[in-house]
Amino acid sequence: MSYADDIRQYCKDNIIAPARRRGEEYIVIRAGDIHKAMGYQSRMPSVCGALGANKFEEIAGVDRVCLKGPAQGANAMFTFRIR
Repeated sequence: MSYADDIRQYCKDNIIAPARRRGEEYIVIRAGDIHKAMGYQSRMPSVCGALGANKFEEIAGVDRVCLKGPAQGANAMFTFRIR
């Protein structure tokens, strides 16, 4: 499994699924929070790339609404609508 696959699976299982169970319509994911939670070092482009990919939207059942902040930085804030 690639870093991107690991990141997508982590976000789906630990962020999207719980938000869906709580009935949330939108979720904001900060790239730096994922990077830290997964214990990565120097993998921020991988985190941002995985969250910004259409594949993540398909796997997690979400639609990206917007990206605020730097495209490849810790403060990249990805907002998703949960389907």
